[in-house]
This record gives sequence, structure tokens and C-alpha cells, in this order.
Amino acid sequence: MNRPSPRLLFAGALMLLAQLAPQFAHAQYSWIDEKGTRVFSDRPPPPGTPPSRILKAPHRSDLMPDNAAPAAAADGASTPADKPRQPSLAEREADYRKRQAERQDSDKKAQEDAGRKAAQQEMCANARQEERQLASGMRISEMQANGERGYISDDDRARRLARARQALADCR
Repeated sequence: MNRPSPRLLFAGALMLLAQLAPQFAHAQYSWIDEKGTRVFSDRPPPPGTPPSRILKAPHRSDLMPDNAAPAAAADGASTPADKPRQPSLAEREADYRKRQAERQDSDKKAQEDAGRKAAQQEMCANARQEERQLASGMRISEMQANGERGYISDDDRARRLARARQALADCR
């Protein structure tokens, strides 16, 4: 019995591969664009294209010819309109911008709260220091309107001490 030559085997394998090549070709899409023109491409249609205008898509069993859609709906089978819709790129962008604005607002509010808290702490520290000075019993001097040094009276000391203690009550 004759054995086939290696060249003949190689040529046969090459022909077999050539016949299988179309199966591995790029996927083809077909749809009708917004101008009514039929478009053929190896890329999917734009995100805003309604499913009813997509004529052909590889590996998609949910696309049916237009005449088969009413029959499937009459059978009670689900249609592409029954499936939850993915948000479009514009909707996702709007959601992102909304979240970004909310985050900026919350950051701004947090900064304002931190500023108010720091101002409150500073006021409390000043009130504590004033209370310590006034309660110590030492004479406290001030510059008067005419530029001379004067000492505060006991009544003025009592008023200032009461005001400092009131401020400290707000701090606690």
C-alpha cells in the first residue's frame, strides 16, 4: 500500500485550514442608523441604538426578525423590551457629575464645620485664660483712651468674670 507523501499531507492540512478560516472571521454587525442608512461593521452599534434597529449581531439570540417579534410576544415569551435597560453613557455621565457635586458639597460642609469647631475651641481657650486672670485676684491694668495705664475696678472685674464663665458654660 502506498503511503501519502508529506507534501500531500501538508497540502491537505492547508486546505482544511482554509475551509475553517471563515468561521474565525471578525464578527459582523448590521443596523439602521438615525439617518435610515443600513450600516455594516465589525464593531457593535452606538449605545443609543434601539434594539429594533439592530438587524444582525453575532452570538445574540435575543435579536429576532421584525415579523417574528409579534409571534413571540403572543406566546408570552420575553422580548428585549422586558429586560432591564442598561443606562446610556450620557446617563452614567450625569450620575457621575451628580455624585461629584454631592461629594464637593459634603466636603465644603465638612470644612465649614471644622472651621466653626476651631473658632469655638479658640474662643473657649480665650475664655478660660480670662477667667483664670480675673479669678486670681491680681490687679489687672489696661490702657485707657488717653493712653495712660489704669486698673479695672472690682465691679468691672465681676462683670468680666461673669461674662467669661457664661462663655465657658457654652463650651461644655
